[in-house]
Amino acid sequence: MAKQNVAEQFVDILTRAGVKRLYGVVGDSLNPVVDAIRRNAAIDWIQVRHEEVAAFAAGAEAQLTGKLAACAGSCGPGNLHLINGLYDAHRSMAPVLALASHIPSSEIGLGYFQETHPDQLFRECSHYSELISNPQQMPRVLQTAIQHAIGRGGVSVLALPGDIASEQAPDKAIDHALVTSLPSVRPGDSEIDKLADLIDTAKRVTLFCGSGTAGAHAEVMEFAERVKSPVGHALRGKEWIQYDNPYDVGMSGLLGYGAAYEATHECDLLILLGTDFPYNAFLPDDVKIVQVDVRPEHLGRRSKLDLAVWGDVKETLRCLIPRVQAKSDRRFLDKMLKKHADALEGVVKAYTRKVEKHVPIHPEYVASVLDELADDDAVFTVDTGMCNVWAARYISPNGRRRIIGSFSHGSMANALPQAIGAQFIDRNRQVISMSGDGGFSMLMGDFLTLVQYELPVKIVLFNNSSLGMVELEMLVAGLPSYGTTNRNPDFAAIARAAGAYGVRVEKPKQLAGALKDAFKHRGPALVDIVTDPNALSIPPKISAEMVSGFALSASKIVLDGGVGRMLQMARSNLRNVPRP
Repeated sequence: MAKQNVAEQFVDILTRAGVKRLYGVVGDSLNPVVDAIRRNAAIDWIQVRHEEVAAFAAGAEAQLTGKLAACAGSCGPGNLHLINGLYDAHRSMAPVLALASHIPSSEIGLGYFQETHPDQLFRECSHYSELISNPQQMPRVLQTAIQHAIGRGGVSVLALPGDIASEQAPDKAIDHALVTSLPSVRPGDSEIDKLADLIDTAKRVTLFCGSGTAGAHAEVMEFAERVKSPVGHALRGKEWIQYDNPYDVGMSGLLGYGAAYEATHECDLLILLGTDFPYNAFLPDDVKIVQVDVRPEHLGRRSKLDLAVWGDVKETLRCLIPRVQAKSDRRFLDKMLKKHADALEGVVKAYTRKVEKHVPIHPEYVASVLDELADDDAVFTVDTGMCNVWAARYISPNGRRRIIGSFSHGSMANALPQAIGAQFIDRNRQVISMSGDGGFSMLMGDFLTLVQYELPVKIVLFNNSSLGMVELEMLVAGLPSYGTTNRNPDFAAIARAAGAYGVRVEKPKQLAGALKDAFKHRGPALVDIVTDPNALSIPPKISAEMVSGFALSASKIVLDGGVGRMLQMARSNLRNVPRP
Protein backbone atom coordinates (compact mmCIF):
# COMPACT_ATOMS: atom_id res chain seq x y z
CA MET A 1 0.00 0.00 0.00
CA ALA A 2 1.41 3.37 -1.03
CA LYS A 3 2.19 5.77 1.76
CA GLN A 4 0.05 8.84 2.17
CA ASN A 5 1.22 12.40 1.98
CA VAL A 6 -0.06 15.00 4.45
CA ALA A 7 -2.71 16.31 2.04
CA GLU A 8 -4.16 12.84 1.54
CA GLN A 9 -4.22 12.25 5.29
CA PHE A 10 -5.88 15.64 5.79
CA VAL A 11 -8.63 14.75 3.32
CA ASP A 12 -9.15 11.30 4.84
CA ILE A 13 -9.68 12.80 8.30
CA LEU A 14 -12.17 15.31 6.90
CA THR A 15 -14.21 12.51 5.32
CA ARG A 16 -14.23 10.58 8.60
CA ALA A 17 -15.63 13.70 10.24
CA GLY A 18 -18.51 13.64 7.75
CA VAL A 19 -17.39 16.35 5.33
CA LYS A 20 -18.90 15.69 1.89
CA ARG A 21 -17.44 18.55 -0.11
CA LEU A 22 -14.80 21.27 0.04
CA TYR A 23 -15.72 24.64 -1.47
CA GLY A 24 -12.93 26.82 -2.83
CA VAL A 25 -10.78 28.18 -5.64
CA VAL A 26 -7.69 26.25 -6.71
CA GLY A 27 -4.21 27.75 -6.37
CA ASP A 28 -0.61 26.56 -6.22
CA SER A 29 -0.27 26.17 -2.45
CA LEU A 30 -3.63 24.38 -2.36
CA ASN A 31 -2.91 22.03 -5.26
CA PRO A 32 -1.77 19.02 -3.16
CA VAL A 33 -5.05 19.04 -1.23
CA VAL A 34 -7.18 19.49 -4.37
CA ASP A 35 -5.34 16.60 -6.00
CA ALA A 36 -5.95 14.43 -2.94
CA ILE A 37 -9.67 15.22 -3.24
CA ARG A 38 -9.58 14.30 -6.94
CA ARG A 39 -8.44 10.82 -5.95
CA ASN A 40 -10.87 10.36 -3.05
CA ALA A 41 -14.38 9.23 -3.98
CA ALA A 42 -15.81 10.17 -0.57
CA ILE A 43 -15.47 13.94 -1.03
CA ASP A 44 -16.06 16.47 -3.83
CA TRP A 45 -14.19 19.63 -4.73
CA ILE A 46 -16.70 22.42 -5.43
CA GLN A 47 -15.17 25.07 -7.64
CA VAL A 48 -16.62 28.51 -6.97
CA ARG A 49 -15.63 31.82 -8.58
CA HIS A 50 -14.83 33.70 -5.35
CA GLU A 51 -13.58 32.34 -2.04
CA GLU A 52 -16.07 34.47 -0.08
CA VAL A 53 -18.78 32.40 -1.76
CA ALA A 54 -17.00 29.22 -0.64
CA ALA A 55 -17.18 30.29 3.00
CA PHE A 56 -20.82 31.39 2.77
CA ALA A 57 -21.77 28.12 1.03
CA ALA A 58 -20.02 26.04 3.67
CA GLY A 59 -21.67 28.07 6.43
CA ALA A 60 -25.12 27.52 4.91
CA GLU A 61 -24.51 23.79 4.57
CA ALA A 62 -23.44 23.61 8.22
CA GLN A 63 -26.48 25.58 9.39
CA LEU A 64 -28.90 23.36 7.48
CA THR A 65 -27.36 20.01 8.39
CA GLY A 66 -25.86 20.76 11.80
CA LYS A 67 -22.77 18.90 10.61
CA LEU A 68 -19.23 19.99 9.81
CA ALA A 69 -18.73 21.70 6.44
CA ALA A 70 -15.48 22.91 4.88
CA CYS A 71 -13.99 25.51 2.58
CA ALA A 72 -10.52 26.40 1.38
CA GLY A 73 -8.44 29.20 -0.08
CA SER A 74 -4.94 29.34 -1.52
CA CYS A 75 -2.15 31.33 0.09
CA GLY A 76 -2.37 35.06 0.77
CA PRO A 77 -5.11 36.76 -1.26
CA GLY A 78 -6.95 33.49 -1.83
CA ASN A 79 -7.61 32.64 1.78
CA LEU A 80 -8.11 36.31 2.72
CA HIS A 81 -11.24 36.24 0.56
CA LEU A 82 -12.73 33.66 2.94
CA ILE A 83 -12.85 36.01 5.88
CA ASN A 84 -16.27 37.63 5.43
CA GLY A 85 -18.08 34.33 4.96
CA LEU A 86 -16.20 32.88 7.92
CA TYR A 87 -17.24 35.78 10.13
CA ASP A 88 -20.83 35.04 9.15
CA ALA A 89 -20.51 31.31 9.83
CA HIS A 90 -18.83 31.94 13.19
CA ARG A 91 -21.48 34.40 14.35
CA SER A 92 -24.18 31.99 13.16
CA MET A 93 -22.54 29.21 15.23
CA ALA A 94 -22.15 27.07 12.11
CA PRO A 95 -19.45 24.35 12.41
CA VAL A 96 -17.05 25.13 9.55
CA LEU A 97 -13.46 24.02 8.99
CA ALA A 98 -11.50 26.44 6.79
CA LEU A 99 -8.22 25.45 5.17
CA ALA A 100 -6.00 28.47 4.57
CA SER A 101 -3.12 27.14 2.52
CA HIS A 102 0.15 28.97 3.04
CA ILE A 103 3.41 29.97 1.37
CA PRO A 104 6.43 27.59 1.55
CA SER A 105 7.27 26.98 5.20
CA SER A 106 10.91 27.99 4.74
CA GLU A 107 9.81 31.47 3.58
CA ILE A 108 7.40 32.37 6.38
CA GLY A 109 8.42 35.61 8.03
CA LEU A 110 10.61 36.79 5.14
CA GLY A 111 8.14 38.91 3.19
CA TYR A 112 7.69 36.25 0.52
CA PHE A 113 5.34 36.71 -2.48
CA GLN A 114 1.70 36.67 -1.26
CA GLU A 115 2.78 36.24 2.36
CA THR A 116 0.20 36.81 5.08
CA HIS A 117 -0.20 35.21 8.50
CA PRO A 118 -3.55 33.40 8.30
CA ASP A 119 -3.19 31.78 11.71
CA GLN A 120 -3.28 35.32 13.13
CA LEU A 121 -5.68 36.93 10.68
CA PHE A 122 -8.57 34.55 11.35
CA ARG A 123 -8.39 34.47 15.13
CA GLU A 124 -11.26 36.89 15.68
CA CYS A 125 -13.65 34.88 13.51
CA SER A 126 -12.79 31.42 14.82
CA HIS A 127 -12.58 29.32 17.96
CA TYR A 128 -9.29 27.83 16.78
CA SER A 129 -6.73 29.11 14.27
CA GLU A 130 -3.34 27.40 14.00
CA LEU A 131 -0.39 26.86 11.67
CA ILE A 132 0.67 23.34 10.76
CA SER A 133 4.45 23.48 10.57
CA ASN A 134 5.41 19.78 10.30
CA PRO A 135 3.74 16.53 9.19
CA GLN A 136 3.76 14.91 12.64
CA GLN A 137 1.66 17.75 13.98
CA MET A 138 -1.13 17.59 11.42
CA PRO A 139 -3.45 14.76 12.56
CA ARG A 140 -3.78 16.01 16.13
CA VAL A 141 -4.13 19.64 15.11
CA LEU A 142 -6.83 18.79 12.57
CA GLN A 143 -8.67 16.70 15.15
CA THR A 144 -8.51 19.60 17.61
CA ALA A 145 -9.80 22.00 14.95
CA ILE A 146 -12.73 19.71 14.13
CA GLN A 147 -13.67 19.34 17.79
CA HIS A 148 -13.55 23.10 18.33
CA ALA A 149 -15.83 23.73 15.34
CA ILE A 150 -18.38 21.08 16.26
CA GLY A 151 -18.18 21.27 20.04
CA ARG A 152 -18.25 25.04 20.39
CA GLY A 153 -20.29 25.79 17.29
CA GLY A 154 -18.33 27.99 14.89
CA VAL A 155 -15.24 28.20 12.74
CA SER A 156 -11.82 26.56 12.96
CA VAL A 157 -9.02 27.61 10.61
CA LEU A 158 -5.88 25.68 9.73
CA ALA A 159 -2.97 27.25 7.85
CA LEU A 160 -1.13 24.57 5.86
CA PRO A 161 1.96 25.42 3.76
CA GLY A 162 1.90 23.79 0.36
CA ASP A 163 5.27 22.10 0.85
CA ILE A 164 4.16 20.54 4.13
CA ALA A 165 1.00 19.24 2.42
CA SER A 166 3.19 17.43 -0.13
CA GLU A 167 5.42 15.74 2.45
CA GLN A 168 5.03 12.14 3.49
CA ALA A 169 2.66 11.58 6.37
CA PRO A 170 4.06 9.85 9.47
CA ASP A 171 4.02 6.05 9.31
CA LYS A 172 2.23 5.58 12.61
CA ALA A 173 -0.31 8.35 12.59
CA ILE A 174 -2.84 7.94 15.39
CA ASP A 175 -6.33 7.04 14.18
CA HIS A 176 -8.23 9.50 16.35
CA ALA A 177 -11.84 9.14 17.43
CA LEU A 178 -13.66 12.30 16.31
CA VAL A 179 -16.47 14.21 17.99
CA THR A 180 -19.23 14.65 15.40
CA SER A 181 -22.34 15.37 17.50
CA LEU A 182 -23.35 17.55 20.44
CA PRO A 183 -24.50 16.44 23.89
CA SER A 184 -27.58 17.71 25.70
CA VAL A 185 -26.85 20.26 28.41
CA ARG A 186 -29.21 20.70 31.35
CA PRO A 187 -28.93 23.16 34.23
CA GLY A 188 -28.35 22.09 37.80
CA ASP A 189 -31.32 21.45 40.07
CA SER A 190 -30.67 24.61 42.09
CA GLU A 191 -31.01 26.80 38.97
CA ILE A 192 -34.19 24.99 37.94
CA ASP A 193 -35.66 25.52 41.41
CA LYS A 194 -34.75 29.22 41.40
CA LEU A 195 -36.33 29.67 37.95
CA ALA A 196 -39.48 27.83 39.05
CA ASP A 197 -39.80 30.13 42.08
CA LEU A 198 -39.49 33.25 39.91
CA ILE A 199 -42.17 31.95 37.54
CA ASP A 200 -44.55 30.93 40.32
CA THR A 201 -44.39 34.37 41.92
CA ALA A 202 -44.80 36.27 38.64
CA LYS A 203 -48.24 37.33 37.44
CA ARG A 204 -47.30 38.19 33.85
CA VAL A 205 -44.66 36.05 32.08
CA THR A 206 -43.41 36.63 28.53
CA LEU A 207 -41.17 34.30 26.52
CA PHE A 208 -38.81 35.75 23.93
CA CYS A 209 -37.25 33.12 21.69
CA GLY A 210 -34.20 32.90 19.43
CA SER A 211 -32.49 30.28 17.31
CA GLY A 212 -31.64 28.31 20.43
CA THR A 213 -35.25 27.08 20.46
CA ALA A 214 -34.51 24.89 17.41
CA GLY A 215 -35.90 21.45 18.15
CA ALA A 216 -37.79 22.69 21.22
CA HIS A 217 -41.05 23.89 19.65
CA ALA A 218 -43.22 21.38 21.54
CA GLU A 219 -41.59 22.19 24.87
CA VAL A 220 -41.96 25.95 24.37
CA MET A 221 -45.65 25.56 23.49
CA GLU A 222 -46.28 23.32 26.50
CA PHE A 223 -44.52 25.76 28.80
CA ALA A 224 -46.36 28.78 27.35
CA GLU A 225 -49.69 27.06 27.94
CA ARG A 226 -48.73 26.16 31.49
CA VAL A 227 -47.81 29.72 32.48
CA LYS A 228 -50.21 31.50 30.06
CA SER A 229 -47.39 33.38 28.40
CA PRO A 230 -47.27 35.33 25.13
CA VAL A 231 -44.40 34.19 22.92
CA GLY A 232 -42.35 36.65 20.88
CA HIS A 233 -39.27 35.95 18.83
CA ALA A 234 -36.15 37.47 17.31
CA LEU A 235 -35.49 37.17 13.58
CA ARG A 236 -33.35 34.04 13.97
CA GLY A 237 -36.06 32.46 16.10
CA LYS A 238 -38.80 32.97 13.51
CA GLU A 239 -38.43 29.68 11.66
CA TRP A 240 -38.39 27.66 14.90
CA ILE A 241 -41.15 29.20 16.95
CA GLN A 242 -43.68 31.16 14.87
CA TYR A 243 -45.56 28.28 13.28
CA ASP A 244 -48.42 26.43 15.05
CA ASN A 245 -48.11 28.94 17.88
CA PRO A 246 -51.38 30.05 19.53
CA TYR A 247 -49.36 32.35 21.83
CA ASP A 248 -47.56 34.25 19.06
CA VAL A 249 -47.20 38.01 19.47
CA GLY A 250 -44.73 38.66 16.67
CA MET A 251 -41.16 39.81 16.42
CA SER A 252 -39.15 42.46 18.21
CA GLY A 253 -36.13 44.31 16.92
CA LEU A 254 -35.33 46.52 13.98
CA LEU A 255 -37.70 44.64 11.68
CA GLY A 256 -40.25 43.90 14.38
CA TYR A 257 -44.03 43.77 14.06
CA GLY A 258 -47.03 42.97 16.20
CA ALA A 259 -47.07 43.11 19.99
CA ALA A 260 -43.73 41.52 20.86
CA TYR A 261 -42.28 44.80 22.08
CA GLU A 262 -45.28 45.47 24.33
CA ALA A 263 -45.29 41.91 25.66
CA THR A 264 -41.65 42.14 26.71
CA HIS A 265 -42.17 45.49 28.45
CA GLU A 266 -45.53 44.97 30.14
CA CYS A 267 -44.71 41.65 31.80
CA ASP A 268 -43.14 41.32 35.23
CA LEU A 269 -40.92 38.38 34.22
CA LEU A 270 -39.23 38.13 30.83
CA ILE A 271 -37.62 34.80 29.94
CA LEU A 272 -35.10 34.90 27.09
CA LEU A 273 -34.90 31.45 25.53
CA GLY A 274 -31.90 30.67 23.32
CA THR A 275 -31.43 34.20 22.04
CA ASP A 276 -28.42 36.47 21.90
CA PHE A 277 -30.68 39.30 20.75
CA PRO A 278 -28.25 42.17 20.12
CA TYR A 279 -30.50 45.22 20.32
CA ASN A 280 -30.65 45.99 24.04
CA ALA A 281 -32.61 49.18 23.29
CA PHE A 282 -35.59 46.91 22.61
CA LEU A 283 -35.27 45.07 25.93
CA PRO A 284 -36.86 46.38 29.13
CA ASP A 285 -34.83 47.62 32.07
CA ASP A 286 -37.59 47.64 34.68
CA VAL A 287 -38.75 44.00 34.73
CA LYS A 288 -37.12 40.83 36.00
CA ILE A 289 -35.20 39.00 33.29
CA VAL A 290 -34.07 35.37 33.08
CA GLN A 291 -31.89 34.09 30.26
CA VAL A 292 -31.50 30.45 29.24
CA ASP A 293 -28.66 29.66 26.86
CA VAL A 294 -26.36 26.77 26.04
CA ARG A 295 -23.53 29.24 25.44
CA PRO A 296 -22.57 30.62 28.88
CA GLU A 297 -20.69 33.55 27.33
CA HIS A 298 -24.04 34.84 26.03
CA LEU A 299 -25.61 35.08 29.46
CA GLY A 300 -26.09 38.66 30.59
CA ARG A 301 -24.15 40.38 27.85
CA ARG A 302 -27.23 42.19 26.49
CA SER A 303 -29.19 42.98 29.63
CA LYS A 304 -28.96 42.79 33.40
CA LEU A 305 -30.20 39.39 34.56
CA ASP A 306 -31.99 38.33 37.69
CA LEU A 307 -31.10 34.71 36.89
CA ALA A 308 -28.70 33.18 34.38
CA VAL A 309 -29.42 29.57 33.40
CA TRP A 310 -26.80 27.56 31.54
CA GLY A 311 -28.45 24.84 29.49
CA ASP A 312 -30.08 24.14 26.15
CA VAL A 313 -33.69 25.22 25.87
CA LYS A 314 -35.21 21.80 25.25
CA GLU A 315 -33.60 20.12 28.26
CA THR A 316 -34.16 23.12 30.51
CA LEU A 317 -37.88 23.22 29.77
CA ARG A 318 -38.23 19.46 30.14
CA CYS A 319 -36.80 19.77 33.63
CA LEU A 320 -38.71 22.96 34.45
CA ILE A 321 -42.27 22.23 33.33
CA PRO A 322 -43.11 19.63 36.01
CA ARG A 323 -41.82 21.98 38.74
CA VAL A 324 -43.87 25.01 37.73
CA GLN A 325 -47.37 25.62 39.04
CA ALA A 326 -49.92 25.90 36.24
CA LYS A 327 -51.42 29.38 35.94
CA SER A 328 -55.10 29.94 35.19
CA ASP A 329 -55.18 33.70 34.64
CA ARG A 330 -55.08 34.41 30.88
CA ARG A 331 -55.76 38.14 31.04
CA PHE A 332 -52.22 39.25 30.16
CA LEU A 333 -51.89 36.67 27.38
CA ASP A 334 -55.26 37.56 25.87
CA LYS A 335 -54.51 41.27 26.06
CA MET A 336 -51.26 40.76 24.13
CA LEU A 337 -52.94 38.52 21.55
CA LYS A 338 -55.49 41.25 20.89
CA LYS A 339 -52.79 43.93 20.65
CA HIS A 340 -50.92 41.73 18.21
CA ALA A 341 -53.93 41.18 15.97
CA ASP A 342 -54.85 44.88 16.08
CA ALA A 343 -51.28 45.87 15.16
CA LEU A 344 -51.27 43.58 12.15
CA GLU A 345 -54.71 44.76 11.06
CA GLY A 346 -53.38 48.32 11.10
CA VAL A 347 -50.41 47.76 8.81
CA VAL A 348 -52.14 45.48 6.33
CA LYS A 349 -54.41 48.18 4.92
CA ALA A 350 -51.77 49.98 2.84
CA TYR A 351 -50.71 46.70 1.31
CA THR A 352 -54.22 45.75 0.20
CA ARG A 353 -54.99 48.96 -1.73
CA LYS A 354 -54.73 48.27 -5.51
CA VAL A 355 -51.55 46.33 -4.94
CA GLU A 356 -52.15 44.10 -7.95
CA LYS A 357 -52.15 47.18 -10.19
CA HIS A 358 -49.29 49.12 -8.65
CA VAL A 359 -46.32 49.76 -10.96
CA PRO A 360 -43.47 49.51 -10.09
CA ILE A 361 -44.46 46.36 -8.23
CA HIS A 362 -44.79 46.47 -4.46
CA PRO A 363 -41.99 44.26 -3.02
CA GLU A 364 -44.45 43.23 -0.30
CA TYR A 365 -46.71 41.80 -3.00
CA VAL A 366 -43.79 39.86 -4.47
CA ALA A 367 -42.94 38.34 -1.10
CA SER A 368 -46.58 37.46 -0.45
CA VAL A 369 -47.00 35.68 -3.79
CA LEU A 370 -43.65 33.95 -3.31
CA ASP A 371 -44.78 32.67 0.09
CA GLU A 372 -47.92 31.19 -1.46
CA LEU A 373 -46.18 29.51 -4.39
CA ALA A 374 -43.04 28.14 -2.72
CA ASP A 375 -42.86 24.52 -1.60
CA ASP A 376 -43.78 23.62 1.96
CA ASP A 377 -40.21 22.44 2.58
CA ALA A 378 -38.41 25.16 0.62
CA VAL A 379 -35.14 26.66 1.82
CA PHE A 380 -35.09 30.45 1.62
CA THR A 381 -31.78 32.29 1.66
CA VAL A 382 -32.24 35.99 2.31
CA ASP A 383 -30.03 38.93 1.38
CA THR A 384 -29.27 41.51 4.05
CA GLY A 385 -31.21 44.74 3.65
CA MET A 386 -34.82 45.09 2.58
CA CYS A 387 -35.04 41.39 1.67
CA ASN A 388 -34.68 40.75 5.42
CA VAL A 389 -37.79 42.87 5.93
CA TRP A 390 -39.84 41.02 3.33
CA ALA A 391 -38.75 37.59 4.58
CA ALA A 392 -39.42 38.51 8.21
CA ARG A 393 -42.92 39.72 7.42
CA TYR A 394 -44.09 37.46 4.63
CA ILE A 395 -42.35 34.08 4.53
CA SER A 396 -44.42 31.71 6.63
CA PRO A 397 -42.52 29.05 8.57
CA ASN A 398 -44.21 25.70 9.09
CA GLY A 399 -41.62 23.50 10.75
CA ARG A 400 -40.33 22.19 7.41
CA ARG A 401 -39.19 25.35 5.64
CA ARG A 402 -35.83 26.86 6.45
CA ILE A 403 -34.96 30.57 6.39
CA ILE A 404 -31.30 31.53 6.63
CA GLY A 405 -29.43 34.75 6.07
CA SER A 406 -26.62 36.83 7.46
CA PHE A 407 -28.83 37.65 10.44
CA SER A 408 -26.01 38.13 12.97
CA HIS A 409 -23.14 39.39 10.81
CA GLY A 410 -25.29 41.46 8.45
CA SER A 411 -23.22 41.01 5.31
CA MET A 412 -24.39 41.97 1.87
CA ALA A 413 -24.40 39.40 -0.94
CA ASN A 414 -24.98 36.34 1.24
CA ALA A 415 -28.13 34.90 -0.34
CA LEU A 416 -26.75 33.51 -3.61
CA PRO A 417 -23.68 31.86 -1.97
CA GLN A 418 -25.80 30.38 0.81
CA ALA A 419 -28.21 29.02 -1.79
CA ILE A 420 -25.30 27.21 -3.44
CA GLY A 421 -24.46 25.42 -0.20
CA ALA A 422 -28.11 24.65 0.48
CA GLN A 423 -28.72 23.17 -2.97
CA PHE A 424 -25.67 20.89 -2.91
CA ILE A 425 -27.15 19.15 0.15
CA ASP A 426 -30.24 18.10 -1.80
CA ARG A 427 -30.78 18.84 -5.48
CA ASN A 428 -34.44 17.84 -5.22
CA ARG A 429 -35.33 20.33 -2.50
CA GLN A 430 -36.50 23.75 -3.62
CA VAL A 431 -33.96 26.46 -2.77
CA ILE A 432 -34.98 30.09 -3.28
CA SER A 433 -32.55 32.99 -3.04
CA MET A 434 -34.35 36.20 -2.08
CA SER A 435 -31.73 38.55 -3.50
CA GLY A 436 -31.55 42.32 -3.66
CA ASP A 437 -30.04 43.90 -6.74
CA GLY A 438 -27.17 45.32 -4.66
CA GLY A 439 -26.31 42.03 -2.99
CA PHE A 440 -26.74 39.94 -6.13
CA SER A 441 -24.53 42.17 -8.27
CA MET A 442 -21.79 42.15 -5.62
CA LEU A 443 -21.10 38.41 -6.05
CA MET A 444 -22.89 37.89 -9.35
CA GLY A 445 -19.95 35.98 -10.78
CA ASP A 446 -21.00 32.90 -8.85
CA PHE A 447 -24.25 32.72 -10.75
CA LEU A 448 -21.94 30.87 -13.13
CA THR A 449 -21.38 28.28 -10.41
CA LEU A 450 -25.09 27.48 -10.55
CA VAL A 451 -24.81 26.98 -14.30
CA GLN A 452 -21.59 24.96 -14.12
CA TYR A 453 -23.02 22.47 -11.62
CA GLU A 454 -26.59 22.68 -12.97
CA LEU A 455 -27.87 23.59 -9.51
CA PRO A 456 -31.62 24.30 -9.69
CA VAL A 457 -31.50 27.35 -7.40
CA LYS A 458 -34.27 29.87 -8.05
CA ILE A 459 -33.18 33.50 -7.64
CA VAL A 460 -36.03 35.90 -6.96
CA LEU A 461 -34.41 39.28 -7.52
CA PHE A 462 -36.00 42.28 -5.79
CA ASN A 463 -34.70 44.90 -8.20
CA ASN A 464 -35.40 48.43 -6.97
CA SER A 465 -32.15 49.85 -8.43
CA SER A 466 -31.04 51.05 -5.02
CA LEU A 467 -29.47 50.08 -1.73
CA GLY A 468 -32.83 50.41 -0.03
CA MET A 469 -31.87 49.77 3.57
CA VAL A 470 -28.92 52.16 3.39
CA GLU A 471 -31.18 54.81 1.90
CA LEU A 472 -33.58 54.25 4.76
CA GLU A 473 -30.77 54.62 7.29
CA MET A 474 -29.82 57.95 5.75
CA LEU A 475 -33.38 59.21 5.84
CA VAL A 476 -33.81 58.15 9.46
CA ALA A 477 -30.65 60.08 10.31
CA GLY A 478 -32.08 63.17 8.60
CA LEU A 479 -29.63 62.92 5.68
CA PRO A 480 -30.44 63.07 1.98
CA SER A 481 -29.85 59.74 0.27
CA TYR A 482 -26.56 59.73 -1.62
CA GLY A 483 -24.58 56.99 -3.34
CA THR A 484 -27.44 54.52 -3.03
CA THR A 485 -28.68 54.33 -6.63
CA ASN A 486 -27.70 51.43 -8.88
CA ARG A 487 -27.71 51.61 -12.67
CA ASN A 488 -28.72 48.04 -13.36
CA PRO A 489 -28.72 45.92 -16.50
CA ASP A 490 -31.44 43.49 -17.50
CA PHE A 491 -30.43 40.72 -15.09
CA ALA A 492 -32.72 38.22 -16.81
CA ALA A 493 -30.85 38.77 -20.07
CA ILE A 494 -27.55 38.17 -18.26
CA ALA A 495 -28.96 34.93 -16.85
CA ARG A 496 -29.98 33.75 -20.31
CA ALA A 497 -26.59 34.68 -21.74
CA ALA A 498 -24.97 32.55 -19.03
CA GLY A 499 -27.06 29.56 -20.07
CA ALA A 500 -29.75 29.71 -17.38
CA TYR A 501 -33.45 30.49 -17.36
CA GLY A 502 -34.16 34.21 -17.01
CA VAL A 503 -37.32 36.30 -17.10
CA ARG A 504 -37.97 39.96 -16.28
CA VAL A 505 -41.21 41.02 -14.59
CA GLU A 506 -42.39 44.63 -14.68
CA LYS A 507 -46.14 44.29 -14.08
CA PRO A 508 -47.94 42.63 -11.17
CA LYS A 509 -50.15 40.49 -13.40
CA GLN A 510 -47.02 38.81 -14.81
CA LEU A 511 -45.63 37.86 -11.41
CA ALA A 512 -47.37 34.63 -10.44
CA GLY A 513 -46.95 33.08 -13.88
CA ALA A 514 -43.26 34.02 -14.02
CA LEU A 515 -42.57 32.48 -10.61
CA LYS A 516 -44.48 29.30 -11.47
CA ASP A 517 -42.55 28.89 -14.74
CA ALA A 518 -39.22 29.47 -12.99
CA PHE A 519 -40.06 26.95 -10.27
CA LYS A 520 -40.97 24.36 -12.90
CA HIS A 521 -37.66 24.84 -14.71
CA ARG A 522 -35.27 22.00 -13.86
CA GLY A 523 -32.10 24.09 -13.78
CA PRO A 524 -31.03 27.42 -12.33
CA ALA A 525 -33.48 30.27 -12.88
CA LEU A 526 -33.55 34.00 -12.23
CA VAL A 527 -36.71 36.12 -11.99
CA ASP A 528 -35.75 39.80 -12.27
CA ILE A 529 -38.63 41.72 -10.67
CA VAL A 530 -38.69 45.51 -10.98
CA THR A 531 -39.93 46.68 -7.57
CA ASP A 532 -40.92 50.02 -6.14
CA PRO A 533 -37.92 51.82 -4.57
CA ASN A 534 -40.37 53.96 -2.56
CA ALA A 535 -41.98 51.05 -0.71
CA LEU A 536 -41.17 52.63 2.65
CA SER A 537 -42.87 55.67 4.12
CA ILE A 538 -41.24 57.77 6.82
CA PRO A 539 -43.21 59.19 9.75
CA PRO A 540 -44.19 62.83 9.22
CA LYS A 541 -41.98 63.86 12.16
CA ILE A 542 -38.46 62.52 12.64
CA SER A 543 -37.59 62.60 16.32
CA ALA A 544 -34.16 63.47 17.68
CA GLU A 545 -33.67 59.90 18.88
CA MET A 546 -33.80 58.68 15.28
CA VAL A 547 -30.68 60.56 14.31
CA SER A 548 -28.33 57.82 15.55
CA GLY A 549 -29.31 55.32 12.86
CA PHE A 550 -31.40 52.43 14.10
CA ALA A 551 -32.10 53.56 17.66
CA LEU A 552 -35.32 52.45 19.30
CA SER A 553 -37.35 55.28 17.81
CA ALA A 554 -36.35 54.15 14.35
CA SER A 555 -38.57 51.11 14.84
CA LYS A 556 -41.54 53.44 14.48
CA ILE A 557 -40.90 53.61 10.73
CA VAL A 558 -44.01 52.38 8.99
CA LEU A 559 -43.60 49.79 6.27
CA ASP A 560 -46.25 50.32 3.60
CA GLY A 561 -47.23 46.69 3.51
CA GLY A 562 -48.83 44.02 5.54
CA VAL A 563 -47.52 40.91 7.13
CA GLY A 564 -48.78 38.16 4.87
CA ARG A 565 -50.38 35.09 6.42
CA MET A 566 -49.29 36.16 9.91
CA LEU A 567 -52.46 38.24 10.10
CA GLN A 568 -54.56 35.15 9.43
CA MET A 569 -52.79 33.31 12.24
CA ALA A 570 -53.26 36.25 14.62
CA ARG A 571 -56.97 36.39 13.80
CA SER A 572 -57.25 32.66 14.35
CA ASN A 573 -55.48 32.84 17.71
CA LEU A 574 -57.74 35.69 18.77
CA ARG A 575 -60.84 33.64 17.91
CA ASN A 576 -59.59 30.94 20.27
CA VAL A 577 -59.46 33.30 23.26
CA PRO A 578 -62.06 32.09 25.78
CA ARG A 579 -65.03 34.41 26.16
CA PRO A 580 -66.62 35.09 29.55
